[in-house]
Amino acid sequence: MDNTDLFICIDHVGLAVPDLDDAIKFHTEVMGWRVLHRERNDEQGVEEAMIGTGTQGAENAQIQLLAPLNENSTIAKFLVKNGPGMQQLAYRVHDVEKVAEALNARGVRTLYPAPKIGTGGSRINFCHPKDTGGVLLELVEPAAHPAH
Repeated sequence: MDNTDLFICIDHVGLAVPDLDDAIKFHTEVMGWRVLHRERNDEQGVEEAMIGTGTQGAENAQIQLLAPLNENSTIAKFLVKNGPGMQQLAYRVHDVEKVAEALNARGVRTLYPAPKIGTGGSRINFCHPKDTGGVLLELVEPAAHPAH
């Protein structure tokens, strides 16, 4: 099986930010991006916004701004350790379970035994950074009908 059976494209780059409203203001007013989607994910402990050009399509990666909901969230811990910045790179996939299985067979550990619910109802899992050259890789299977 080659990777064309597994991966579609880059889905998004996740940036850890201490204040979501301040980050949105910078990325929209200074950089010229648009907010495409905003939500709160209590399970992941984040409030997030997806920003981009506004044109949706497999070829258009987005930027995900992630702010912690509390000091125990993964993003809060990331910010304490590393400060604001790139937290993860996300690959869009057709089938998150199939990709996780293939990567596990190749020696890449995933963080969850089964996919979790991510942005807009997507199904997600993460690859352990120790197995991916120090980068937290997210696998994203978009929802059939994204929640808005």
